[in-house]
Amino acid sequence: MKHTPVLLRECSEALAVRPDGVYVDGTLGYAGHAREIAKRLRTGRLIAIDRDESAIEAARAELHEFGNLVECVRGNFRDIKEILGERGIDNVDGMLFDFGVSSAQLDNAKRGFSYMHDAPLDMRMDNAGPLTAFEIVNGWSADELRRVFSDYGEERYSRRIAEAIAAKRGGKPIATTYELNSVILAAIPAAARREKQHPSKRCFQALRIAVNDELGAIDDMLEAAPDLLKRGGRLCVISFHSLEDKRVKAAFLSGADGCKCPKDFPVCVCGFTPKLKLIGKRPVTPAQDEIERNPRARSAKLRVAERL
Repeated sequence: MKHTPVLLRECSEALAVRPDGVYVDGTLGYAGHAREIAKRLRTGRLIAIDRDESAIEAARAELHEFGNLVECVRGNFRDIKEILGERGIDNVDGMLFDFGVSSAQLDNAKRGFSYMHDAPLDMRMDNAGPLTAFEIVNGWSADELRRVFSDYGEERYSRRIAEAIAAKRGGKPIATTYELNSVILAAIPAAARREKQHPSKRCFQALRIAVNDELGAIDDMLEAAPDLLKRGGRLCVISFHSLEDKRVKAAFLSGADGCKCPKDFPVCVCGFTPKLKLIGKRPVTPAQDEIERNPRARSAKLRVAERL
């Protein structure tokens, strides 16, 4: 399974891996970033986490040469504190989280992530997860669907699409990605179908986020991660759309400058103590040559913070 890791050099530089350090790759995927971290270890340790069983299996094979330096863990990065605690790890030297869906997942027709392949409406990153896209599309009310498409996909025709889905499923369930894609295309104006971005992209993104509670998991991780870093440890996060990046930016700013005192107070009296230092004033984005090699990297943003 081919997967091209995004911002690979930039992440490696930002983490500043020490040979004896302990690191977390919270979104292992198909081990592109994990391999770069593991190559720099000598006596250290990498805890690599993913909720996708197929990714874990592929990554274990890819990282086999590093032996006990790497442990692949099936789990959700929102549970990072518990995962580390179970291994007797109180804090680490660095963490990396890449919120992108891997190319291997998108291109695997059976997973149902893409409108480009006909497949059952699934979209679970963890195949044992309790909720599928089929259940949302066929079981949630039109108003709930509108909210999902609007809030998670920023879809301007969310109401029209939600109402069209509700009407269509009245005859029989909408069971496949192609069936859902057809409903979306029929629901939007003709001009919208001719836009550069595929008309179904936003709705499919929204469903994937809802199925996997991606934003909730991000919020949980961002709350826990700073306290799990050693002083000087780095937290590196790659986002791919504004819903993710806004959360990362807000959490980093809150950790670095969360003072609640009025701006005209001469000294802080609220008791805020900063946990984080921002590394760089702006997020790191891919260079043009990387975008040409890997167009899916176009929207990536890397933010880095250091534990004080």
